[in-house]
Amino acid sequence: MNTARAVKVIPPKVSQISPLAVNSIAKKRVAAYARVSTDSEEQLSSYEAQVDYYTRYIKSNPEWEFVDVYTDEGISATSTKKRDGFKRMVADALDGKIDLIITKSVSRFARNTVDTLTNVRKLKDKGVEIYFEIENIYTFDSKGELMLTILSSLAQEESRSLSLNVTWGQRKRMADGKVSLPYKRFLGYEKGEDGLPQIVEAEAKIVRLIYKMFLEGKTPSGIASYLTNKGIPTPSGKQKWQHSTVKSILTNEKYKGDAILQKRFTVDFLTKKMKVNEGEVPQYYVENSHPAIIPPETFELVQEEFRRREAGGHYTSGISCFASRIVCGDCGSFYGRKVWHSGSKYENIIWRCNKKFSKKEFCTTPHLKEEQIKKAFVDAFNSLIENKAEILKNYDDIIAQITDCKRQEKEIAKIDEDCASIEVLIKKLIAENARLSLEQGEYNRRYSGYVARYNELQARRQELNNDITMLHARRNQMKAFIKELSKQERLLTEFDESLWAATLNAMVVKSDKEAVFQFKDGTELPWRLESK
Repeated sequence: MNTARAVKVIPPKVSQISPLAVNSIAKKRVAAYARVSTDSEEQLSSYEAQVDYYTRYIKSNPEWEFVDVYTDEGISATSTKKRDGFKRMVADALDGKIDLIITKSVSRFARNTVDTLTNVRKLKDKGVEIYFEIENIYTFDSKGELMLTILSSLAQEESRSLSLNVTWGQRKRMADGKVSLPYKRFLGYEKGEDGLPQIVEAEAKIVRLIYKMFLEGKTPSGIASYLTNKGIPTPSGKQKWQHSTVKSILTNEKYKGDAILQKRFTVDFLTKKMKVNEGEVPQYYVENSHPAIIPPETFELVQEEFRRREAGGHYTSGISCFASRIVCGDCGSFYGRKVWHSGSKYENIIWRCNKKFSKKEFCTTPHLKEEQIKKAFVDAFNSLIENKAEILKNYDDIIAQITDCKRQEKEIAKIDEDCASIEVLIKKLIAENARLSLEQGEYNRRYSGYVARYNELQARRQELNNDITMLHARRNQMKAFIKELSKQERLLTEFDESLWAATLNAMVVKSDKEAVFQFKDGTELPWRLESK
């Protein structure tokens, strides 16, 4: 005979809905979370209203004990990583300071499904409940997690859609040639009334000074030290300049009034991760997009000077005017400043090829004392002054001939015609495919061919534009040289550092007896060096 099972019910001591003991007289510790995602005035009003509402709402319930209203303003919710108020609230909850969190909706809490569910489960494990008002969801409710998963996914999709719309809008503005700068971290410009960059003259003077110093022979590091010592703030308002900041100013095309758009792009809308554009998405080059602080010719001279210095290898800090100007005739490297017998009565400063002893076969070029260099330049420049009349004769015709850019302009006109024809062909192909539904393999082949040819022509056009700019820069350089030469009525009696920087590209040391002075007008003047 089977004995019937006896089942005895043990009443629960803890509710499934709340971690607090049934009929407990302890008050529930309640906090709220409020967030707005922009800094607009309307949103900030909403933000203040939320804080006031939750404070009153929690304090009006006699069974609740008010903890705090945790807040974030002006912060996107696609990730919780940058939300300090949110992170502080979660930390307090995990420390046992909160029993219930009230928030407006799932989308206010987070727009990332993973973030939402991770934090909900983490808090739930610690006995902390969350109430979403609009959706009327309690996370301790058995239906809560399913609803949260659905709603969070919808919120994430909404965020993705918004991100795509924003990205599309940005790329449309780029395609239309509309330029926007990070003005708070960009020296020389502010946002104008028309929404485009306009020059801030006080800052533009610093930009022009940086370009001037670089063309006079200073390096980015040397310029950074000078600006720091002068107490001039960086673009972001810091006191210490970095060489990378100076170099970015010297190489940013926006200072000549042009703009390359979409240099970087967003890879992941959730993490906001950015990367350098290496051809994954289109770039746009906009000419004359805004007022220029630096003439295009000067900008191109600076880029050419970068190339010249890089070709010479290592160069010094630029404290001396001789840095990056004296070149070894054997290996092409720059001469560097060396101190012999430093700190002793025999201390001597010389200049020597930086790579003289770095190869199996040593460079045969000699070291030079500064007095040798100075005297050689004074004598060489004086020879130009003595022959000034002959040099200046017909110089305008020579400059016009050397810097003529008619060939490049003619080729650009032909490229523009060819590109216009390709655009017509692409439009016809697209229309034909829409009307007749061509074989897609053939359609893609033809379309890709047209696009490749168009991009090839545009790349060549940019090369030609750069050539024209460099010819204009060369013309200005030659005219500046002639202007300096014309001003010299008398022979030099001593070394002039500013004249060295203004007129000389390089001094190439051939041997202990010969050097060649390469002046900025293209003149190459062989010169005999005096013995040490």
